[in-house]
Amino acid sequence: MAAFTTEYQRLQSSYTDSPPGEEDLLVHVADGGKSPWHHIENLDLFFSRVYHLHQKNGFLCMLLSEMFELVQFVFVVTFTTFLVSCVDYDILFANKLVNNTHRESQLIKVTLPDAFLPPCVCTAQIRQNVLIIFILLIAGVFWVHRLVKFLYNICCYWEIRAFYKNALKIPMAQLPYCSWQEVQARIIHIQKEHQICIHKRELSELDIYHRILRFKNYTVAMINKSLLPIRFHVPILGEVVFYTRGLKYNFELIFLWGPGSLFQNEWSLKSEYKRAGNRLELAQKLSTRILWIGITNLLLCPIILIWQILYAFFSYTEVIKREPGSLGARCWSLYGRCYLRHFNELDHELQSRLSKGYKAASKYMNCFLSPLLSVLAKNVAFFAGSILAVLITLTVYDEDVLAVEHVLTTITLLGLCVTVCSCFCSQVFILEELLSPIITPFILIFCLRRKSLEIIDFFRNFTVEVVGVGDTCSFAQMDVRQHGHPAWFSGGKTEASIYQQAEDGKTELSLMHFAITNPRWQPPQDSTAFISQLKEKVNREKGAVIGNHSLLPENGFFASLQSVQSESEPHSLITNLIAGPPSLVFQRGREGPLDPASSLRSFSPGQNVPGSLHTSLLRNKPGRHTAGSG
Repeated sequence: MAAFTTEYQRLQSSYTDSPPGEEDLLVHVADGGKSPWHHIENLDLFFSRVYHLHQKNGFLCMLLSEMFELVQFVFVVTFTTFLVSCVDYDILFANKLVNNTHRESQLIKVTLPDAFLPPCVCTAQIRQNVLIIFILLIAGVFWVHRLVKFLYNICCYWEIRAFYKNALKIPMAQLPYCSWQEVQARIIHIQKEHQICIHKRELSELDIYHRILRFKNYTVAMINKSLLPIRFHVPILGEVVFYTRGLKYNFELIFLWGPGSLFQNEWSLKSEYKRAGNRLELAQKLSTRILWIGITNLLLCPIILIWQILYAFFSYTEVIKREPGSLGARCWSLYGRCYLRHFNELDHELQSRLSKGYKAASKYMNCFLSPLLSVLAKNVAFFAGSILAVLITLTVYDEDVLAVEHVLTTITLLGLCVTVCSCFCSQVFILEELLSPIITPFILIFCLRRKSLEIIDFFRNFTVEVVGVGDTCSFAQMDVRQHGHPAWFSGGKTEASIYQQAEDGKTELSLMHFAITNPRWQPPQDSTAFISQLKEKVNREKGAVIGNHSLLPENGFFASLQSVQSESEPHSLITNLIAGPPSLVFQRGREGPLDPASSLRSFSPGQNVPGSLHTSLLRNKPGRHTAGSG
């Protein structure tokens, strides 16, 4: 970091307040509010809700989905309380007789309700257990909070429904069949009539993406710059990545939207964080805040851990019992999704891109199975399989064997063991989530606090104010000259220093992806020049190797990173560059400085993705594996 400190002062004057060409824009204010959607103050929240309702396939689907989430929570809490306090397990396990006399107990068949305690006894046990009462109180407060939020969201989404119906002219019945690009095009079109944003006469696709992905772009940038403490060196295991939903939630709570966060609202960084004079004081303040949030996590650890275990038990037990092999199915890890995500890439676009690369990435991951693990798994599977074979044979000969205590449980566990060993399953992401409540507080207290100054500098140096949008991450501008990587920008002409440049060609890939997804978007001058050079070079070199394309190997990993083509215009500018076979475009480049096309072809797993991160991009997933599911 010593080399980076020299950049701080220079960066204070290096960024303009808005992208090139937007400094001369006039603020347009329409004559009065003729529309219910004139001058929407919180466009971030508005566009996010419009996108969310589209992804949920309409108001009714969204309503039912959130309603069942409330019902699920009540069910988990109620059912768990019932199992703990209202069941006589001695009767259930036949450790005691149901009736007083031995003769009667032999004549009357034991039923499941016989194991249920009377309501008065059940209520008394709950009242006497202080821990249960405490947990129920916290669960009740949390559920009431979610209920109030649910009712508020319903009112808000009813207005979004009206926006779709009256402004965009899209009825809810047709929404599942409309692409987001079509919805976005209609929003841009009605801006002139309704003046949704009064700070600009016209909206662009990038304006809408910035609003929806403001905070996610910051997260992608911090992951790209290795600013968040999620990679650790563990004795024996080596370098591991620990990034769970709980840890991600705490990061966002601290930096982006929680009480005392760095943003004063959803679109503006607090003014004190934009000045370099008090960076040390702000870093100390942030460190203290992280400490208290870490202590809070530590105090709530038992409750969160209990909830994680219960939710995992109710969610996965039936699936694992029915399909033990599903425990070895892979999915993209949370870290993998953030690591591979482009700037200004919406959730459904990321999902589509990762889904296309799932098969190739799974084959690629199979190359990294540990030989030691393979030997151990093979022998464990042999011993477990031998015992399982004997038990199955006895069961086939006489089914009364199943009535022997623990025989059925033993068969199930042995079958699960054999299946897992056959998959050589070294990591299961559910284990990380279960450990998250325990590990997260220590990461916050002992690792994240040490990065407070770096984080303060990051938000100050990489935040720009865009007209009509507010404060955004400068990486999200996709400025190849300001944040491009020398190995990716033609002739090494980028002005970005090591501190400024995005790693692994993230800026260039994001620009190409956004241009493909939004073919009508007009990029800035430098970006247009980069795209033109890329098109020219690829077209020239593609013709030179077209005769030998059958001899070049397919690069499956790069295919997983490749951007999706535009649904509305499949033959757009950059789509033509990658329309040929992957082996034509994505071969290894030459040594030395690379132009855009050569850099694109040289993007291979060994070069751009560190070997220690290969196993961090995919995780084994319990349940049916869905390509790209998270």
